[in-house]
Amino acid sequence: MCKDIILTTTSAAVGLLLMVVVFGGSVQFVESAIGVNWGTVSNHRLSPSTVVDLLKVNKIQKVKLFDADQDCLRALMGSGIEVMVGVSNDLLAAVSSSTAASDLWVSQNVTRYMVRGGANIKYIAVGNEPFLSSYSGQFQSYVMPAITNLQQSLAKANLAGTVKLVVPCNADAYEASLPSQGAFRPELTQIMTDLVTFLNSNGSPFIVNIYPFLSLYGNSDFPQDYAFFEGTTHSVTDGPNVYYNAFDGNYDTLVSALNKLGFGQMPIVIGEVGWPTDGAVNANVNAARLFNQGLINHVLSNKGTPLRPGQPPMDIYLFGLLDEEAKSVLPGSFERHWGIFSFDGQAKYPLNLGNGLLRNAENVQYLPSRWCVADPFKDLSGVEEHVKLACAVADCTNLNYGGSCNGIGERGNISYAFNSYYQVQKQNSQSCEFDGLGMITFQNPSMGQCKFLVGVTERVVTKRISQGSRLHSGSVILWLLVFCWGVLNL
Repeated sequence: MCKDIILTTTSAAVGLLLMVVVFGGSVQFVESAIGVNWGTVSNHRLSPSTVVDLLKVNKIQKVKLFDADQDCLRALMGSGIEVMVGVSNDLLAAVSSSTAASDLWVSQNVTRYMVRGGANIKYIAVGNEPFLSSYSGQFQSYVMPAITNLQQSLAKANLAGTVKLVVPCNADAYEASLPSQGAFRPELTQIMTDLVTFLNSNGSPFIVNIYPFLSLYGNSDFPQDYAFFEGTTHSVTDGPNVYYNAFDGNYDTLVSALNKLGFGQMPIVIGEVGWPTDGAVNANVNAARLFNQGLINHVLSNKGTPLRPGQPPMDIYLFGLLDEEAKSVLPGSFERHWGIFSFDGQAKYPLNLGNGLLRNAENVQYLPSRWCVADPFKDLSGVEEHVKLACAVADCTNLNYGGSCNGIGERGNISYAFNSYYQVQKQNSQSCEFDGLGMITFQNPSMGQCKFLVGVTERVVTKRISQGSRLHSGSVILWLLVFCWGVLNL
């Protein structure tokens, strides 16, 4: 299954905003689009074909993968949806050190899918936030050599003019106290100059991820209304410009940083932006709807920002499409709740991407309507280890402070943990035993906004490109090839 994917949708009217973008002295017209990340780090995964149908019914026209997963690419074949595949960070060293490795990666993950009726691949993302400060430079030296090798590999495949290379960056790549003072971190100045020079010469945009929610979550002094688009009493004055929301301020900080490198007209794509619905204070359905709809309206208004008036980003990709309850919670419990749809493709709240309100996934196959709860007649004094086990495997972040299930009481918490585990185990009867403390019920135990889920039974349905061909991401073969290449050169 694919790990993380990004999608975009153009609106029928207002969303088809034309921007004049300068690439290496030439002028191109680009359609502005609203997008969403499609992530599948989940224990309750819809089949890729069901998700692609969800994209189609919502008129989503572009999709971005953080890897090149075979199931996702197979499901996208023939859909006409534009695709961005990705070289994951853990492959950057291999691809940067060997043209044979980059040739194989392109062959396995791009060329073989670009057949008649195949996938419509437009971009390759070289790493994902490889300059993130918390990585302490781990991937930094691999990026430009990997780009060089991949560009050569695309040329060999006669795809250099069709498929473009990009590098999604975190907003911590640049810094400033005011937008007009924006500059890339000192240790990134040279590599950013090299990267932006390459992007400009090849007609590729600069991709950045911006999260006002994280600014609010990580700073108790951050003004809450400045994170949204409804107006603020905490506006930021920067010379002649006034900023009324954090998004515009962050965006223009990047514009200033690019301008300092001599690329003030570099087109920008927002690779990730959104608001979670659970798992933390300020992470709820109402706030997520307010932020996401405000952002969409702001972009589709064609207003732009103070430093780029009338020029919204080329594309904005909301994060994310579906909840991913198997993601790491190291950043926070909210990390599993970014979806505008729940894990089963059902819209969490009304949201208009420019084509009308979201439509739900169709023909989703659920497990039977039964749940696992704590037996009301049993002493639960020894239940702690069972709850720890259940929550180590399944998602219990809704029970945390600020979560939607935080107020259901001790027995309710236990039942929620039991059921979450039970559904992950596909309702295997033994998974509800918990040494006799659990029991199966056919009465929905949901309480108010706290929903006890029922899992899905979707399976991956694959397609064949041609008789006898088997598609795969190429990661194992790539590493074997690089290993052998290194041995032969000892």
